[in-house]
Amino acid sequence: MLSCLLAIGFKRVLAVESVSSELVSSGYQWNLPDWAPKPIVPADNPMSQAKVELGRHLFYEQRLSITGDHSCGSCHLQSLAFTDGKPVGIGATGEQHPRNSMSLTNIAYNPVLTWANPLMTQLEQQALVPLFGEHPVELGMVGKENEILTMLRNDPQYRSLFASAFGEGDANINLNHLMKAIAAFERTLISFNSPYDRYRYGGEANAISESAKRGEALFHSERLECFHCHGGLNFSDSIMHERLAFQEIAFHNTGLYNIDGKGAYPPNNTGIYEITHEPTDMGRFKAPTLRNIALTAPYMHDGSIATLEEAIDHYKAGGRTIESGRYAGIGSENPLKSHFISGFELTEQEKQDLLAFLHSLTDETFIHNPAFGDPQD
Repeated sequence: MLSCLLAIGFKRVLAVESVSSELVSSGYQWNLPDWAPKPIVPADNPMSQAKVELGRHLFYEQRLSITGDHSCGSCHLQSLAFTDGKPVGIGATGEQHPRNSMSLTNIAYNPVLTWANPLMTQLEQQALVPLFGEHPVELGMVGKENEILTMLRNDPQYRSLFASAFGEGDANINLNHLMKAIAAFERTLISFNSPYDRYRYGGEANAISESAKRGEALFHSERLECFHCHGGLNFSDSIMHERLAFQEIAFHNTGLYNIDGKGAYPPNNTGIYEITHEPTDMGRFKAPTLRNIALTAPYMHDGSIATLEEAIDHYKAGGRTIESGRYAGIGSENPLKSHFISGFELTEQEKQDLLAFLHSLTDETFIHNPAFGDPQD
């Protein structure tokens, strides 16, 4: 049973299997700092610069939407660390999604994708969802597979890009290669040049302020407990890379809702409970990376917390209280929430220090790197 695979707090530790995935051996240059490990890449989709460039074009290709004016990049803007600034995603047809568009920052290091699907583990697999998913509609191309391939095969630039990445001929312009190229591009969206990185790993003592240094100490303290779910290289407890013998996958209930006093969440956003149907999984979602967190508001899986200040207040209270309306409830009394969400005292100065630390995780080179941008710009 799936539930037998899901450990306490939905935390899984899995051996990295060389049968299904391997480190890149094709000579691809990641251009990482010395301290940063390489991502793990599926054996059947090794990295190449030609494939990445094709994927970049496809990521921003609006003709891959039913309306011709949406792309992957519509919900994942480089300037916002590949989020969209909206509470929840809006598809090409205007359909509102139940969840916030997640940042793609360092997605190559994620062993599980999306907010609350423990079965979604490969970027190649996940790319099919926005393109062909119907509930909700994102790009809306279900049933349009032949139209997609005809468009690509008739476009001289795409014929050249596919040939460089996968070889000559129409047979190599196929949906499998399309997904592999997009996934390869997404794996390059790596952010390791924030002021905090230069301070902590690069030896630049003055790269962050004294306030941010105090905030770092608070963040990693047992008093605040932040680091338990947002620790390590990627400030998340779901992580995989070349230096780990195991990959970790975790989902948590943060006391964001408690509709019935028994831990209920809104019916269209129940976390991994939607997949596992285990009562204790109600409201459990993945802890996203905090890298570039100052750029990715609003926060939480449903975008229901507007600012970093409000997010800190939520954790300070040990859960959110909603006074009225259909989702009213006292989140701090949610019986299913993580034991790490217990609340804490924080002075105003300490709050500002914590905010300074979180802002120090913003990587300006990441959001301005032309290699990640729309090739038409």
